[in-house]
Amino acid sequence: MGNDGGSIPTRRELVKEAAKDPNNTQVKETQTEKLQYYWSHCSLSQTALTPPIVSDSTGNLYNKDAVLEDLLNTSKDTQDGNVAGNDRTSGTIKSLRDVVEVRFSIDKEEEDGNTKSSEVRMICPVTGKRLGPGIKAVYLVPCGHVFAETAVREMPGEQCLECNEHYSSNNIIPILPVSSTDKDRLRDRLSKLQSEGLTHSLKKAPGSSKKRKQTRPNKEAEADADKIDETAGPSLPPKKTGIETSSDAIKNEETAALTARVLVEQADRNKRRKMAPNENLKGLFSSSNGMAAKQSDFMTRGFSIPSGAKR
Repeated sequence: MGNDGGSIPTRRELVKEAAKDPNNTQVKETQTEKLQYYWSHCSLSQTALTPPIVSDSTGNLYNKDAVLEDLLNTSKDTQDGNVAGNDRTSGTIKSLRDVVEVRFSIDKEEEDGNTKSSEVRMICPVTGKRLGPGIKAVYLVPCGHVFAETAVREMPGEQCLECNEHYSSNNIIPILPVSSTDKDRLRDRLSKLQSEGLTHSLKKAPGSSKKRKQTRPNKEAEADADKIDETAGPSLPPKKTGIETSSDAIKNEETAALTARVLVEQADRNKRRKMAPNENLKGLFSSSNGMAAKQSDFMTRGFSIPSGAKR
């Protein structure tokens, strides 16, 4: 370590200091840069945002063609057996019902003056302010029109100023939310909609209507079966025949009871038909042959004797 032309390192050079936590200014700068990027780029494909633009339940912005491509790739992977979930969107987009088309108002003066510029200036139709990282913007569900939050807060009633469509305060979605309060509210809203069988766009979730159709007829069938039992009174015990297995195999109680009753009536009808005399066989044993009972005997039975013949 000495007399060889080398250098002796000090403790300051060997031991590195621990990384300092960023201050508030650095956090705001990083957050502003991130918001500025996602206000102009798709969160899925990382390309520039171009209409039509859609948003999910978390407030992120996407290109609609990127969402369609991702859904097609996900369905293809599912058919191939690679069921890994939709990791690129954190599972928030499973169909087009999970997104709402966001309708921005474009500054017409800048659009007419800078036709060659690729940057589009999105403004609030009420306040006229430019929407972006510096202003908190929200959109309404289900119409999708975008306003500044201050404008929506001062709107009279709960109707969109662009299309006059009704909305509720819970369906005001902030775009690219930052605060934990907004994120928690959006998560609670989504869980409530899922429990009601709805999606982010307030449309029915796939499969929810089928479950309701399957459960509802069963309850109605049980109620109708109870009414039939009360009005019909005690029914005859069905006979154990081979046809009885068909009624036992029917799962619907109302249909099974009706089938058993029909089988009992059919069995009684067949029994009465067997006990009744047959008209076809009765003609073979008829005793009316045009002869008097006194003039007939076992030798002449079935033959007619002429009136002038001697006996």
